[in-house]
Amino acid sequence: MVKLNRIYTKTGDTGSTGLGDGQRVRKDDPRVEAYGTVDEANAQLGVALVIAAQAVPGTLTSRIADLLRSIQHDLFDVGADLCCPILKEEAAGKRLRITAAQTKRLEDAIDAHNDHLAPLNSFILPGGSPLAAALHVARTAARRAERLTVTLHEADKHRTNPEAIRYLNRLSDLLFVLARVANENGAGDILWVPGVNRPNAKQ
Repeated sequence: MVKLNRIYTKTGDTGSTGLGDGQRVRKDDPRVEAYGTVDEANAQLGVALVIAAQAVPGTLTSRIADLLRSIQHDLFDVGADLCCPILKEEAAGKRLRITAAQTKRLEDAIDAHNDHLAPLNSFILPGGSPLAAALHVARTAARRAERLTVTLHEADKHRTNPEAIRYLNRLSDLLFVLARVANENGAGDILWVPGVNRPNAKQ
C-alpha cells in the first residue's frame, strides 16, 4: 500500500528523482520521461472522465465513464511498472507489472465499441462534443507516452516491460474509438478534407 506523508521533500531540488527501487536518476532520464508522460495521459483521461461522469447512469456515456475510471487504475500500474527497472533475478509477481490480460481487455473494448461505427474514408479532425475533444487530447498524450516508452525500451531493453508499450498502443486506439462513439457514434465526426484551404491553382 502506498503511503504519502509529505508532499514536498526537497530531494529533487538538484534535478534528480528517485525511482521505485530507490535509485536516483536525472529528472529527464528516459525512464522518468516515460512514466511521467503516462501520468500526464492519466490526468488528461481524468478531464474526459469528469465530462463522461455527468451522464445518466446506465447510458452509453456512463459506461464509458466506468471504463475510463478502470483504465486510470491500469495507468497507475503502467507507471509503477516503468518506474521500477526489471531486475535480472526478479521473481514473478515480486513487482507490479502490466500484463497481457490488461491489454486484452482494451482490445475487447475496442472491438465492442468499433462494431457500431461506420468505416472511415478520411482522418478525423479532433473535436466535436466536449467528451470527444477531451478523449482526443488524452489519446495524443497516450500516444506520446507510447513513443517515449519505445525509446526507453530501446535504451534499456532488458529492464523494461514490453507489455507497457502494447498497452499504451491499444489505449490510444481505444480512446480514438471512444471519441467517435462520443460524437454520436461517428455521426458528428468532422472529416479532414485534404488541401481544402489551398488556393485554386487556376486562379
